[in-house]
Formats: sequence, structure tokens, C-alpha cells
Amino acid sequence: MAASTETDWVSRFADDVIAESERRAPGKTVVVASGLSPSGPIHLGNLREVMTPHLVADEIRRRGYQVRHLISFDDFDRYRKVPNGVPGVDASWAEHIGKPLTSVPAPAGSAYPNWAEHFKAQIVASLAELGVEYDPISQTEQYTSGAYREQVLHAMQHRREIDEILAQYRTKKAPAKQQQKPLDEAEVAAAEGSGAAAEDDGSGSGAEYYPYKPFCAECGKDFTTVTAYDDETTEMTYTCTCGHGETVLLREFDRGKLVWKVDWPMRWAYEGVVFEPSGVDHSSPGSSFQVGGQIVGPIFGGKQPIGPMYAFVGISGMAKMSSSKGGVPVPADALRIMEPQILRWLYARRRPNQSFKIAFDQEIQRLYDEWDALTRKVEEGAALPADQAAYSRAVGTAAGELPRTPRPLPYRTLASVADITAGAEQQTLRILSELDPERPIATLDEVRPRLDRAEAWITTQVPAEQRTVVRAEPDEGRLAALDDAGRGALKLLLDGLASHWSLDGLTTLVYAVPKVQAGLEPDAKPTPELKVAQRAFFALLYELLVGRDTGPRLPTLLLAVGQDRVRTLLGAPAA
Repeated sequence: MAASTETDWVSRFADDVIAESERRAPGKTVVVASGLSPSGPIHLGNLREVMTPHLVADEIRRRGYQVRHLISFDDFDRYRKVPNGVPGVDASWAEHIGKPLTSVPAPAGSAYPNWAEHFKAQIVASLAELGVEYDPISQTEQYTSGAYREQVLHAMQHRREIDEILAQYRTKKAPAKQQQKPLDEAEVAAAEGSGAAAEDDGSGSGAEYYPYKPFCAECGKDFTTVTAYDDETTEMTYTCTCGHGETVLLREFDRGKLVWKVDWPMRWAYEGVVFEPSGVDHSSPGSSFQVGGQIVGPIFGGKQPIGPMYAFVGISGMAKMSSSKGGVPVPADALRIMEPQILRWLYARRRPNQSFKIAFDQEIQRLYDEWDALTRKVEEGAALPADQAAYSRAVGTAAGELPRTPRPLPYRTLASVADITAGAEQQTLRILSELDPERPIATLDEVRPRLDRAEAWITTQVPAEQRTVVRAEPDEGRLAALDDAGRGALKLLLDGLASHWSLDGLTTLVYAVPKVQAGLEPDAKPTPELKVAQRAFFALLYELLVGRDTGPRLPTLLLAVGQDRVRTLLGAPAA
């Protein structure tokens, strides 16, 4: 069922796209598009290029329209530079700069035939997990098969008109904006732009302008200059910096491509794209999206798509992501520590022009708390319309719901258990079965895949020094040094262990001990003085159990340690 058009950005764009598609070609399939360059790891910022049209396409599909989401893999782009931090890649890959990405060897040890296929494989697997339905297009296949031959010949025939359009932007610089503050790292990265956005428009390579760049037959690179072209015969002559030169018939030649600022609008017209978002670097004055809008109609007889600008996606503690930098998280990294629904929700709940961060640190626990609270509101019918819409887009698509965890226990609880047990399944099951004695967990399958994500977060994102290690033996010195109040607090806790042995019961117990010691009822409201006493009591328990003054939530920690061991570490004989 479609969400109200007044509630969320996806529905509003779907309205616009359907209306525009009907104006262009009534009754025809609606076409939306994304472009991904497998020049290196396709990161979580690039994922917004896919998720924005995916969510809009899915809404259109839910309304009963036929829709195609094209993902164009720009694997015929030139290899620009050797990215940092890619396993199996060293400085020797620089010898391939200038070749198409599909002609560059894959990183050492890869199972894939070339560079492009290596980096495409990871994003393809992630998109399947995220429930993204799309039609893939390889630009290598399109160009080398001759699919664009007529468009290439047409562009070459109209090269002077294209040059005149591009010249308007070559001579005009965007007015300088007064900076209110120094550029931060993310803004600097934005100013630098992406590879495709920064690509030249084919000018400056010779006496006459040509919008086509051949790859050299000798060295396979694009350090070439077209020196002559005959419109009648399509005879083209080029030279290469390697010393090679040749004359070919362009109507039979498929080893080259249109320059980016001509290639992109050509594709809009060829595919009939109605909706395609672009990043900030493609949307600034004089950039490829703006220039493409001036080329697509006069040259190719098409129309520019509705093209919202999308903002950057960051990682907690990191600036704007660039796949040229090593160690940049990709969607597969996020999907190791969070369920697909959560990752979909992050992209669905923010308008494309709103930036947001994806948590790889402790914030992921708060994020999951927020998600679980929203889930409860949705189930109770109390969620706001926009929140309800984002939730429905996160949990499934027009094709159905994504697989979900049957018993979604709190992520922070699962992470604490995984931390303490180091993934030991029997111990994990024992602890989880004791969380709620009235509804015990019978098998770990009930809490998967969320449990697996929490375990992965603990093992891959939490530093070793922050991991929880339960004491092997009691701290006899600390126990001996306790005053009467400390010993009394431990006795109250130990006396209540058996009767409070559940997550809720232990939560009540640990907060009640300082209240009872102060002469108050266990359910008394805390005062500032009482909160100080509670913190001191909690710190004492952490010291005796794990040797430091903080750790996982105490109720979870107590359950994980087990009654007998808790009694031993707190100085009492086992029950």
C-alpha cells in the first residue's frame, strides 16, 4: 500500500516520477537509474546512488506500475590511480593507469577475471542481501558490442555543437562563495569531486574538438589524441603517447568511449531515464549533470531526468568517504554488524539532501534501541506517518518482507553476551534462555541473524582492551578491604540472586540494593544522593567481577557469569 504523499520524500518523488514518465511516454515502463564505478571499493557513500532510486522505484512498483531500475556499472571508465589499502595491490598496478577497468588485472589472489569484476562482485552480493531489484548494465559490454555505435557517430557528427555548449562552461567559473568557516575534511573532499565528475570533456587534446576517446590498440590506454575525422566515411585517425598511431573506421571501431560529459546525457536519451540522483560533485555549477542537461535535448533528442542531489554518508568518527582512501567501509562491512532492515532504514528515513552517519562504534547500540522502539510503535499503531513509511520501506519491498530475526532481543544485550562468552554457543544459549524465564529462548536460531551481527560487531569493531574478561578468581584483597556498607550491599545482592534470576529481576535487584541500604522501599524514586550511591555500588560490582569500574549492563553481566560464579567472585560460597 502506498504511503501518503504528504508524509515522506519517497512518495513525493514517486509522484513526480510517475507524472513525468506519463508526460513523456504514457503507459510505458518507468525508468530510474544509478551509476557505479568499480574503480575501487564501492563504499557506503556510493550506496546512496543506488538506494535513492531503489526506494523510489519500489514505491512506484507498489503502486502497480512497471518500473526498471538500471544500475550502470561504469567498467569501461579509465583506471585513474592505484587506490590505497586494497589487499593484493601494490605500486606495480600503476602501469595499468589509462586502461579500461575491465582490462586491469584483479588484485592478487582474486577469483575474478579483472579489476572491475572484483569490485562489482562485493556490491552485487550486498544488493541481493538488501533486497534491491535492478537490471545491471556493463558499459564495457555496451561499447564493445556496438550498442552505442549510432550514438557515437551522431556525437562525432555534432561535435561542433557539443563543443559550443561545453565552451559556455569552460569560460564561466562559479562565483566564489563567502566561507563562514574553514572547510572541513568532508567539504574539501566534496570540492575535489569524484573521478567521473572531474573527467575532462574532451577539449584541449588537439586542434579540433572530438567527444570520443579511443583506447590505443598497442598499449591499451587512453593517452590518445584524435587528429582527424571524416564525417562521410567515419575514418578516424588517432595517435598515442606510446608512439602508436592508426586510422580506423569509427563505424566498425568499438575500442573507445564518449567522454563523460557527453556519455552521460547520451545514456539518458538511449535508456529513457526519468529519475537519476547524483552526488554533490556532479551537481555543482558547470558539472556533468548541469552540462548534460544542456546536451541531452539538442544533441540526442532526449530529456534530462529528475535528478535530486544527494548528500554524503559518513561513518561515526570519520569524514566524507572516498574510495581512493584505504580502509573505507563498504556495504558488506555494515551488513556484517547490522541487519539489512537497519541499513535500509538509514537511507529511507533521511531525505537525499540530508547527510547522515552510519555507526560502527557504540552508537550502533543506540541505533538499534531506536529501531526497536519504532517497531513497537508501528505494532501499536502509534508511529507517525513518515516514520511508519520509512519503517515499511526498511522491512521489505514490493516483492515481500526481508527475512527477519524471530525474537529480536536488544542488540546491546546480545552484544554484551557475545562479549562475555566470546561466541561460545552453549554458554550463549544458557544466558539467553535465562533472560525471560517465562518465555525462554530454546534455540539460538530464534535470535539470529541479529545475534550474529552483534557477535561480529564485538569481534571486529570493539578494541581488545575494551572487551570484557571475567575474573578467574576472587579479588581477595578488595573483598577484605570492604567496609560494613560494602559487605552489606553484597549480602543484599547475594540474598536476592536466586529469586531475581532473570533480566528484569536482576535489573530491579541491582537498583534496589542501595535503596534498601538507605532505608527506602525497593521501588522508591531515586534522589540525586541515591544515584551517587547506585553508581558507587555498580562500580564495586564491576571491580569484583571484571576488574574495572565499567562494563556491560550489570543484569546481563550477572546472567552471563552465572549464579555460582557470581557468588564466588563476590565472596560467598556457591549455593
